[in-house]
Amino acid sequence: MVNYVKTGNLQVAKELYDFVSLEALPETGLDSETFWVDLGKLVSDLAPKNKALLVKRDEFQKQIDAWHKENNAFDFEVYKAFLKKIGYLEPQVEDFSITAENIDDVITHQAGPQLVVPIDNSRYAINAANARWGSLYDALYGTDAISEEGGAEKKNSYNPVRGGKVIAFAKNFLDEHVPLKVSSHTEAIKYAIINGKLEVTLKNGETTELKDASLFAGYQGQAEEPEAVLLKNNGLHFEIQIDRDHPIGKTDEAGVKDVFLESATSSIMDCEDSVAAVDAEDKTLVYRNWLGLNRGDLTSVFTKNGKEITRTLNPDRTYTGPNGEEVTLSGRVLMFIRNVGHLMTNNAILDESGQEIPEGIMDGVFTSLMAKHGLLGNGPYQNSQKGSVYIVKPKMHGSKEAAFANELFNRVEDMLDMERNTLKIGVMDEERRTSLNLKNSINEVKERIVFINTGFLDRTGDEIHTSMEAGPMIRKGGMKSSTWLNGYEKNNVRVGLNTGLKGKAQIGKGMWAMPDLMADMLEQKVGHLKAGGNTAWVPSPTAATLHALHYHEIDVRKVQEELAKETKDYRDEILQIPVAENTNWSAEEIQEELDNSAQTLLGYVVRWVEQGVGCSKVPDINNVALMEDRATLRISSQMITNWLHHGICTEKQTLDTLKRMAKIVDDQNAGDELYRPMASNFNDSIAFQAACDLVFKGKEQPSGYTEPILHRRRLEAKEKYRTGKATNLRS
Repeated sequence: MVNYVKTGNLQVAKELYDFVSLEALPETGLDSETFWVDLGKLVSDLAPKNKALLVKRDEFQKQIDAWHKENNAFDFEVYKAFLKKIGYLEPQVEDFSITAENIDDVITHQAGPQLVVPIDNSRYAINAANARWGSLYDALYGTDAISEEGGAEKKNSYNPVRGGKVIAFAKNFLDEHVPLKVSSHTEAIKYAIINGKLEVTLKNGETTELKDASLFAGYQGQAEEPEAVLLKNNGLHFEIQIDRDHPIGKTDEAGVKDVFLESATSSIMDCEDSVAAVDAEDKTLVYRNWLGLNRGDLTSVFTKNGKEITRTLNPDRTYTGPNGEEVTLSGRVLMFIRNVGHLMTNNAILDESGQEIPEGIMDGVFTSLMAKHGLLGNGPYQNSQKGSVYIVKPKMHGSKEAAFANELFNRVEDMLDMERNTLKIGVMDEERRTSLNLKNSINEVKERIVFINTGFLDRTGDEIHTSMEAGPMIRKGGMKSSTWLNGYEKNNVRVGLNTGLKGKAQIGKGMWAMPDLMADMLEQKVGHLKAGGNTAWVPSPTAATLHALHYHEIDVRKVQEELAKETKDYRDEILQIPVAENTNWSAEEIQEELDNSAQTLLGYVVRWVEQGVGCSKVPDINNVALMEDRATLRISSQMITNWLHHGICTEKQTLDTLKRMAKIVDDQNAGDELYRPMASNFNDSIAFQAACDLVFKGKEQPSGYTEPILHRRRLEAKEKYRTGKATNLRS
């Protein structure tokens, strides 16, 4: 049972109340009693509006379902006219340009990778915050970015053959992006700073300079014998690190021990899809970690290789500039915080009627409160140099919901004594209504918007659910080449550029989900830059370092300049429903699709429900590790639900598949001491029952979201393992 504290017209779980009152509110200039009264008023005013928006979602879904049932002979123009008539497809607003101000340079001037990390894990959060800089040598040596052919295998001890390949790669990187006037960096035997310029001595005794002297940005150590040479290309910095006594530096004629890259320029500290936060205990942990990041005092203690390690935030990096001036660069990423969407409530706070309040309202207030410590300088570091707080808002449906988020942010600013538009917003374009009405949605937050992006998985899940009655969907593997998806990706960039986001905001692209396949990422993820994204998601600091290479290769500003000339309206393409024209799949093909979706679904759900792990590397059916969160679950569950609904597969076949895949997932997790097998007792496994709910009750889930079922089942699991008995929370 939750122990609540009555404050004003609210009941607040004591754990959360004490944390906010004793840890978060002090040093903010805010009065505790006034804070809770103001929160109660905000909830009273905005919770009904939040609820009305969710009712509208359901109304639209019922109307669309009914239309598809009544119109078996699909006519695109009739369908489009119907969507306009009911208000699902909005009339577009007049042209405009966003007016957000006080935005950090990382957003406006630096294209670069973006890490997304669950904030309930302090170690991961600190790693992400520190991922601003990374070793290129380590990233190459430790991954498949460097082939193991020709004796270059990864071994327990250092392999000089592999090391040689790494060094050759790095020297080639230098030649491509900071070339010398004469010769190559492979011929360098000494780097020195002479009269404010980088001078390089070659093996033949000659000296040379950079072909473009402006790329030299500073150094550390003595000018004649620098410890690090700072260079800059396409807005990103990197260091040539020199240490002739270092094991690697000893082998290099110039003493180069590493090339250290500015890697992830920003990160999203996530309260949403990668987090399993279902009650006051979980939410307090989330908020406490975010407070620690903003105060700069978050630490993580863990044991690695038998040694206890304490991880803290990295300090800034200082250099001597070309003219002798001091140059300071951040040692940490610019942090966004992703709040939850409008859908869920949480028992951490109850309103005057004893009802759970919207979790999105909670996140808006509390994450902004924590961020105020950074604005006030209550710690050694400040996240924003421009006095802004960056909040990503996911899973909004159309402009009315964006307008509600803007109203919420206004009220939070007033409540926390912040200037208007201190709270910046990132609008995730991952729901069909937002994609179709993206321009209108941006217009509603044009004074505070700093980020938009696309998300294939959530967006596909909503695509399937919205058009559930239209027919059986194409297989998942065909979605990425479908008309609607290509139109959606292009539309996001076009609308963003046409509404003035270039030079003012980030236009983001999706996650690379295979953290162990870095060679493939190096080959493929450059496509996100070519498509106009000035940031794209990566699953780890190592991936950020390698993805940063793409931003040296391509100047995204020039790409965006060309793309901004395009004015095509892609909404007709977005409206092309991915219904299969031919459903004559073989029994083997159908079973293959079911196996794939069921296995990945179970592999994720079992960790979420049983262990509270919201994001992790989950082996797929071929044992390829995939970085999964709730978005991957949404597409898998909705895919099976759709095929089940249209008779492509039977209920028995689906249940048999889930049981068979559960055994495979159990085997894949055999080495995890905390793992609870599903197949030993399907009826007793809360995780397995959750997976069945997601599939067999998938059609009735709001927008196909997985959160309602996951939250109920996680609460059930927590109660069972706390008391030794389950409380069945099935609706």
